[in-house]
Amino acid sequence: MLRLIRLGATSATKHRFTQVAFGSMALRWHHSGYETSQLGGSPGTPSYRLYLAHNKSPLSPWHDIPLKPNTAQQPHEYNMICEIPRFTNAKLEIDTKSPFNPLKQDTKNGRLRFVSDIFPYKGYIWNYGALPQTYEDPEHCDKDTGCVGDSDPVDVVEVGARIARVGEVYRVKVLGLVALIDDGETDWKVFAIRSDDPLADRVRDIDGLEKHMPGLIAATVDWFTKYKVPDGKPLNAWAFNAKPKDAAYAHQVIADTHDAWKRLVHSQQSKFALSNVSVESSSHRLLPADANTKFKALVDGSISRVVSSDPACNDVAPQTAADKWYFVHGNTVTNKD
Repeated sequence: MLRLIRLGATSATKHRFTQVAFGSMALRWHHSGYETSQLGGSPGTPSYRLYLAHNKSPLSPWHDIPLKPNTAQQPHEYNMICEIPRFTNAKLEIDTKSPFNPLKQDTKNGRLRFVSDIFPYKGYIWNYGALPQTYEDPEHCDKDTGCVGDSDPVDVVEVGARIARVGEVYRVKVLGLVALIDDGETDWKVFAIRSDDPLADRVRDIDGLEKHMPGLIAATVDWFTKYKVPDGKPLNAWAFNAKPKDAAYAHQVIADTHDAWKRLVHSQQSKFALSNVSVESSSHRLLPADANTKFKALVDGSISRVVSSDPACNDVAPQTAADKWYFVHGNTVTNKD
């Protein structure tokens, strides 16, 4: 039987949580109004999945969370889904190919992916996540970067003071972006700050980010340039000579990728999981009862890995390079084993 793990609030957070029942699952109610439910193994194991729900009904964080919050206090506020909290190493991401698009840890060659610690950084150096209802289209070549999209939602580098939680949905203000070129694909990295951050009123754009957080933009470029080198990859490349674009440019990129998502969610392709509960004109839309039935099928047996009650049979987080500090000089790791 699949083990369902109750998620409780940590004592460090100031936000209040209410535990609610969703069938046989325990859910955590975020202050944002979205609930998270953990299925399978613990974080750091292959079977770990984090699903989102609203009003006790399952939803897709990619398709059903609106790009813009209904409570937006500014015209250019957006919803962000946190995938990876600051200073952590596990490469968690929205699973675009599984029903309801849960968050899971990425794998490569059958192994869980962790980013290495590269001096002087520890894990991801900001809260890292995605903008819902966006899509970087691999069939579209961007006129400015000269490269196609990477088939994912738009990435967000959120620089606020508070460390977010995995699966947390919150409002952010966009400041600008940089354009990473990853294996010949455009991979936008949007700079944002959570709307309720103490600095949000002063950090209004890229210039404000540099003024109030000097060095963070350069550190971000440095981190993304080097972070794959310990895995034997070359330095990453950039469009625009790694110079950031301003907020107006970022808003246009977000609008374009939102339009690309609209085309995707209305398409008939089968590469991605497009089931949703809110896009009325999409043929992939599920009625609430159907969504609950489909989700119950996942809980009852469609998740292939079962967690035993015997700890000896459970997933064990592998020993990885995540605990090692790497020193990268140019294209070389100076302390590689």
